[in-house]
Amino acid sequence: MYGLFAAVILALSASLPMPVKAADGPQIVRIGYPSSAVSTLPFDIAKEKGFYTKAGLEVEYIQMRTAIAPQAILAGNINFFTSPQAAISAAVSGLPLVVVLSLYKDTPWVLVTSNEINKAQDLVGKKIAISDIRSSPYYFARAGFKKLGLDEKQVGLATTGGTSNSFAALTSHQVAGAVLSPPFDDKAVSSGFKKFLFLGDLADIPYVGLFTSQAEIRGHRERIKKTIAAVLDAVAWQRANRGETVKMIAARYKITISEAERSYETMTAILSPDGSMDLKKVRGYLALLREERPLPENLDAERLVDFSMLPAAR
Repeated sequence: MYGLFAAVILALSASLPMPVKAADGPQIVRIGYPSSAVSTLPFDIAKEKGFYTKAGLEVEYIQMRTAIAPQAILAGNINFFTSPQAAISAAVSGLPLVVVLSLYKDTPWVLVTSNEINKAQDLVGKKIAISDIRSSPYYFARAGFKKLGLDEKQVGLATTGGTSNSFAALTSHQVAGAVLSPPFDDKAVSSGFKKFLFLGDLADIPYVGLFTSQAEIRGHRERIKKTIAAVLDAVAWQRANRGETVKMIAARYKITISEAERSYETMTAILSPDGSMDLKKVRGYLALLREERPLPENLDAERLVDFSMLPAAR
């Protein structure tokens, strides 16, 4: 079954651009991402403020659904993807993928609903927007339903492909709620919706970072180190330049300065201090995966991450 799935995904990824090698000049790096949000802002800062260029890199961003990212990396269409949980899910199925950077120590997911939703039972028979099946919003939505005393079969899930699309589905009233992160949660509140339940502390799941292939690590270790260092330089810049970052968030996501301030505070407070990840997150996610499919009992969480390419000290 998995082989058939992988074959389909590989066929989809074949339509993506193949990597380009520069004869002279900067090294080409392609980073895939599911959707733009404040959580991915360090990647934008790294590009706009010249941290990639300083590292001798030319970085291209490619938006794609999380489901095809593992095979896109293995096919060489992209070098990295920004959702660590996708790497772990694929790696436990045998794909040679590994997480090399984690930008956050916690997660900010919130269930945002229309004002007609006042209690848990109001969600029965309604649809909630999530990015994808087996994405972070998927697992946090399930955890939220459990906390509310609902059977997950009582609430429908609508996959949208990304958080920005989930926001659009909510604000166009296609769904009764959506699992959102900054800035879309506060933007939705300003549009007349409400934060119904904070989800970020209900499960241990890796958030945003970078994963790549074992082959990439073997063949391009220095390029990985340069990419990681540039992104972490951007994180340091974000911490040190609050005012400019807030303006960037407001302009990029077309929100007010006060909304951007709240998004900045939420995301900056949960940034990882060094780019590594507590293995508790990995083990927590493995426990969730074990609820859906059999996994080896002796599966070593440490084999799913490799933080040896992080800068020694920041």
